[in-house]
Amino acid sequence: QVQLVERGGGLVQIGGSLRLSCAASGRTFTTYNIGWFRQAPGKEREFVAAINGNGRTKHYVGSVKGRFTISRNNAEDTVYLEMNSLKPEDTAVYFCAASQTGWNVPILYAYWGPGTQVTVSS
Repeated sequence: QVQLVERGGGLVQIGGSLRLSCAASGRTFTTYNIGWFRQAPGKEREFVAAINGNGRTKHYVGSVKGRFTISRNNAEDTVYLEMNSLKPEDTAVYFCAASQTGWNVPILYAYWGPGTQVTVSS
């Protein structure tokens, strides 16, 4: 069992930045890929970024490449999502999730946090 809690969401202006964190507890953290997903009202949950256990492999959805950076600190059992140049279309609830097999497919993630709201407005 892995418990995940996201923090760092909030209201930010267009072009601003936010740093989300995902704190994990439970089983060995380094055996899990950690992914960030987001879900806007009326839309399906969307893959944003993922990082493997040792932090050396990262994947991003095309719409955030160059703006978002995923990283992890295994000593603190925490994964971060640094979000820059934020746009209104980035507005969503952001979830972190843990998987031992998956990258960008939600169903392959066994454990999820409750989510944190990110709102980008003018």
